[in-house]
Amino acid sequence: MRYLHRAAVVLLLLTAALAQSPVLVTLDLAKPGSAIPDHFIGLSYETQHVLADSNGKHYFSASNASLIKTFQLLGVKNLRVGGNTSDSGPIPSTADVDNLFAFAKSAGVDVIYTLKLKNSNAAANAPNADHIVSNFGSSFACFALGNEPSFFAGTFSVYEASVKDYMAAINSRASYCGSDVEDGGKWATNYANAFVGFHNVALVTQHHYLGNGRVNGGSIGRDVMLSPHALDGYTKLHNGFAATVAKDGFTFRLSETNSFFHGGAAGASDTFASALWGLDYLHWWAAHGAAGLNFHTGDTVSSSVGGPNTPPSYAVFITSSRGQHVHPLGYAVKAFELGSHGAVVPVAITNADGVNLTAYSVLSATNSLYVTIINKEHDTGARSAKVTVIADSSHTKGRVMFLAAPNGDVAVTKGVTLGGAGIHDNGTWSGSFAPLPAPSRGQFTLTVPAATAAILHLQ
Repeated sequence: MRYLHRAAVVLLLLTAALAQSPVLVTLDLAKPGSAIPDHFIGLSYETQHVLADSNGKHYFSASNASLIKTFQLLGVKNLRVGGNTSDSGPIPSTADVDNLFAFAKSAGVDVIYTLKLKNSNAAANAPNADHIVSNFGSSFACFALGNEPSFFAGTFSVYEASVKDYMAAINSRASYCGSDVEDGGKWATNYANAFVGFHNVALVTQHHYLGNGRVNGGSIGRDVMLSPHALDGYTKLHNGFAATVAKDGFTFRLSETNSFFHGGAAGASDTFASALWGLDYLHWWAAHGAAGLNFHTGDTVSSSVGGPNTPPSYAVFITSSRGQHVHPLGYAVKAFELGSHGAVVPVAITNADGVNLTAYSVLSATNSLYVTIINKEHDTGARSAKVTVIADSSHTKGRVMFLAAPNGDVAVTKGVTLGGAGIHDNGTWSGSFAPLPAPSRGQFTLTVPAATAAILHLQ
């Protein structure tokens, strides 16, 4: 019996060894790229959340301490308000706006504010806009006009004329951004070309989702999010507008984005798969020149004010009786925040076995290196990766933190940990880094299990 036990242990060890695939991650420290903007991490909410509820209470207010604390914990620095209810609902009152910007000041975020365009006009919006510009300049980023106006404005030239009408009617100190459309980058390209040389245009904005939440539920959606081919879609979108935007002197931001539209896909957008996807998505766009992105979220994302008010599957967090309950996607945001302070470092991956894995690196101003490795292998046959990170001899020690789910199950909605700890509803988190083995000539080696991400801090 003892011999059988020993044989079983040896077999398990051999199986584990065979299941690990070698991967080399080589960092090109001689060619650091642009710094990731401080306000890269953003959230997007429906304008409905700006309005007072039936009791006269505001979601966005300086008194919503749990919301402020959660924004700060996750590193959120930009807040976009818009969505369908910016056009389908009423124009917010002065009191609504005052509460919004009181929240923004307390949370330390700047605001992209969507003015109503559908069935509205510049004269109706000018008083609200002038109030914002005159009173909240330090927390104001730019005005967007309408949400996805390609659906109702007709041609881009009609939309362009409307933008210019609003510009003429509103305080000349206002800044603008657009076009807030998801169409492969066509309107973003048109916007950049139309407003090149306009000093009051702050940036170009684009929307993006992987697909329809109503047809991508369960394992179908999880596989879509974790597929290596998802990156091909990002590349296609980026190639559709980014070069023109840069040529015209603008930066760009994904002002509304998430996994699947219509509130997400149940069994996919609300699972641990979204954490691995979200972390990869944030880093991919940071490495490709985005000024930031805003995950669309909220306690509801109704198409019209008043409902149906059901929590979206893709929410980063939602209000709970104890504060804010952070969903798996929120863990991705926090993991990105930990490893995104600095300049993007080019990464080359040698991956002979074709493990479904991505890696990104960031070099801080103090020469600290952050390396994020995302093993998206999942379900039956998923492989761990034995990863060797090749830095340089100046980095002599390192530590690591893992983003993980129970049993490596990408379908779970609970039990996610970052650095060995969960994020509590009261906005606290006690996760920590663990030391890595000493490097050999600037090379750090570790195992990244399947369906797990590792955030390395090298010094």
